[in-house]
Amino acid sequence: MDKLKQDTDCCPIKGAGRPKAADVEARMQELLQIAGTLFLKNGYTKTSLESIARAAHVAVRTIYVKFGGKEGLLRAVLAAKRDRFFRSQPMDSDPRPFRAIVDDFAHQMHELLVSEEAVAMQRVVVAEAPASPELADAFWNGGPRQTREMLARFFARPEIRAQMRPDVPLELLPSFLMACIGGEQLRSLICPRARTPADAVHELEGRLELFYHSVLK
Repeated sequence: MDKLKQDTDCCPIKGAGRPKAADVEARMQELLQIAGTLFLKNGYTKTSLESIARAAHVAVRTIYVKFGGKEGLLRAVLAAKRDRFFRSQPMDSDPRPFRAIVDDFAHQMHELLVSEEAVAMQRVVVAEAPASPELADAFWNGGPRQTREMLARFFARPEIRAQMRPDVPLELLPSFLMACIGGEQLRSLICPRARTPADAVHELEGRLELFYHSVLK
């Protein structure tokens, strides 16, 4: 009976009717939320697909079909969080001046990076990646790589390029900007409450001024 119930999570019984697309999407988002919570609570290595499936009331087979396994599920968890964050960041088409676009991106990205959830995930990756290389790959491909690719497209826009010094190496700008935004991330991992939020924002704005001084005409 349990096996039948699990199988119907992935493949509804004929005649029962197909679930609505909105319902399927809601269940997938719930699965990603539960998986993210368990990864942070127990660590990546100690969180099994069985425990995630049980908490989310889906079949393990569903996770394999949709995400290819645990690594794919983690990538999807990170991508979902990233998509929610960047939904208001149309950097590929934003018509505002360079500084206005980068300022908005930098402040929202900084807020994300110093959030308790993001810091906790970074700690999981740092602690477990040496023994689980797939964790490092999933983390990089699910978040930082996509962000840097988005920034590369932004900096390559002709109207954006025209606002920068001609000798600026475009290929280095995404990592340079992210380093300016992140600042001393090691301090955030070790002593997350060492600075007040106001102090952290003040330091961010100082680093951004150095970035603008380095790249703008």
